[in-house]
Amino acid sequence: MNTLSINNLSLIYKNGFHAIKDLSLEISNGMFGLLGPNGAGKSSLMKTIVGLQKPTSGTLFFNGVDIAENPDYIKQNLGFLPQDFGIYPKISATDLLEHIAILKGLSDTSKRKAQIISLLEKVNLSDFRNKEVHTFSGGMKQRFGIAQALLGDPKMIIVDEPTAGLDPEERNRFNTLLSEISKDVIVILSTHLVEDVRNLCSEMAVMSYGQILQQGNPGRLIGGLENKIWSKSIDKNELEAYDSTYRIISKQLIERELHITIFSHQSSEGFSPVKPMLEHVYFHTLTQKP
Repeated sequence: MNTLSINNLSLIYKNGFHAIKDLSLEISNGMFGLLGPNGAGKSSLMKTIVGLQKPTSGTLFFNGVDIAENPDYIKQNLGFLPQDFGIYPKISATDLLEHIAILKGLSDTSKRKAQIISLLEKVNLSDFRNKEVHTFSGGMKQRFGIAQALLGDPKMIIVDEPTAGLDPEERNRFNTLLSEISKDVIVILSTHLVEDVRNLCSEMAVMSYGQILQQGNPGRLIGGLENKIWSKSIDKNELEAYDSTYRIISKQLIERELHITIFSHQSSEGFSPVKPMLEHVYFHTLTQKP
């Protein structure tokens, strides 16, 4: 069992921006969803975990090793697919994986080639192994990104906004691949897409303003909102009055009618009960003060 322990982590950039604020998390094998809006600090946290930047304070331990003080250890056990994996030279998928494998220190030629063949099969790119990567579709590039992340048999894989821009079919294919991988390693999925976390992750956290605002099992978090989510259609001109009276967690304009969703421990006149979903957990969490 692999474990990542983050304790009281803070990161302050040179310009004074506080990107991570006293953050603590415990993550073990399986898929962990880190959910938050753009600018929440997710990418800063990912870069700190992988050793691209050193925290201002706090500790990170992976399998008992302090990775802030021993960055080489995490690099030897990590696969990373950043949000913009933009290295697509005019060479084949096989040749590019060969190059990346050598950079990762896979020195045994026969084992390296065998793993490349195996990984191309795993991500369903065997038929395209001789095709230049820069010609791949968006989904194929993301699957290639997972293949390069898996080189060297890492114990933890971090994927940052992996399905942004993918069509539904490619997203499903990619998510199935991530789910299969997570059986034996830690997979941290950093995203702002609630759907990906709902479909994939057994544990999750909502991050905003550099802090963890909520964490736990998605099903249990949804259950905590049972009989507390209500909706109503109102006139747009009434919004200010409702906003001052109720805690509105989301609003949507549909055919000139404004549909508001509120969090409340009891029903109010004109409101209908709503079966809570993970989207409501997300919106409810983000509307709380950090």
